[in-house]
Amino acid sequence: QDTVDWSKVIYRDIAAGKTVQKIYNWRNYPYPFMYGQPDPDLFNQASWRLCAMQALGKKEFDSLTSDYAFADDPELINFIVRHTLPRRGILARPEQILVTVGAQNALWMAGQILLNSERSAAYENPGYHGIREILRHTGCKRYPVEIDEHGLPPEGLPPKIDALFITPSHQCPTTTTMPMDRRHELLRLATEQDFLIVEDDYEFEMSFISAPSPALKSLDKDGRVIYVGSFSKSLFPGLRLGYIVASEPFIRQARALRVVSLRHPPGYMQRTTAYFLALGHYDAMIKRMRTVYHKRRKITLSALRQANLKVAGSAPFGGSGFWVEAPEHIDTEILRSRLADNGVLIEPGAPFFEGKTVPRNFFRLAYSSISSDRIPEGIRRIYQAVKEY
Repeated sequence: QDTVDWSKVIYRDIAAGKTVQKIYNWRNYPYPFMYGQPDPDLFNQASWRLCAMQALGKKEFDSLTSDYAFADDPELINFIVRHTLPRRGILARPEQILVTVGAQNALWMAGQILLNSERSAAYENPGYHGIREILRHTGCKRYPVEIDEHGLPPEGLPPKIDALFITPSHQCPTTTTMPMDRRHELLRLATEQDFLIVEDDYEFEMSFISAPSPALKSLDKDGRVIYVGSFSKSLFPGLRLGYIVASEPFIRQARALRVVSLRHPPGYMQRTTAYFLALGHYDAMIKRMRTVYHKRRKITLSALRQANLKVAGSAPFGGSGFWVEAPEHIDTEILRSRLADNGVLIEPGAPFFEGKTVPRNFFRLAYSSISSDRIPEGIRRIYQAVKEY
């Protein structure tokens, strides 16, 4: 029998923060407006299986069994350097890239390397709750910056920060895109005030309306931007494969931190992903997803307008969902529970906000995980639940 008094033994409460609770059996619900979850009908499972088998072959024994602590899979790094980064306007050498266990791991390493109790960091509010928790565990002074319809306003930054964590191209959760003048001003301030910027650049592949804005890193001439990317959003969340692009001194520290925390992402997954990318399966899948998402976006937007539900944020280039504002008296945590009983899944917005008293009438509505024919009825049920609240 366990006789340990864990309340005394545990020094730090890791589980105290706010986060979005994912429903793991979401596919059992008929109307799952779940963000970040793949539609199995769009994922090329057959090609992934072939790539996985190839990575398991005898000729690939080294990639399966090698220790990648000090050098990641060369095939994967080569694809990132030659294909992924140039699409975002970024030029980098292999020595400036580190493979991570998803974007979350990359953001955590950035926080651990750059911050401590004597340093300070700014971040978006509302913003990605994972960043807020990462910063909380560093012990740094934290400054949430209120965003507007164009993202984070540079004039809202506090003085004398050491790092800024930001999602400029696809703000989380509002999906807005920061205009170019703000991006240039942020870089100017970073140089003038001597702080670093950690850019989380996700979902740029879903650009079916217009081309996405250049990454902040592509405009960086002083090495002040640490760029975080991920394959988990566009492939599948369980892949847990991302990367950091930064100056070599930072990458050396990040690699050393990775060694002591998890050593390296599995070589087998790195090589399988490299094959899936290099053989063109990824690009073909993204092309198909863009076509389907474009159709779903139009249907979702039309249904939201018919239901008189306010779209508070949408990505101008496309994306995979909307940031929706319900009437002020609605608590979307309660709404989520009632909708789940009626087969509909949404993500409440409160965890994205900083503070004890936060707006509770926002929610995230994704069309990436629900088929087009089910969207109108799902939104009709949301409208009915709001009406009866």
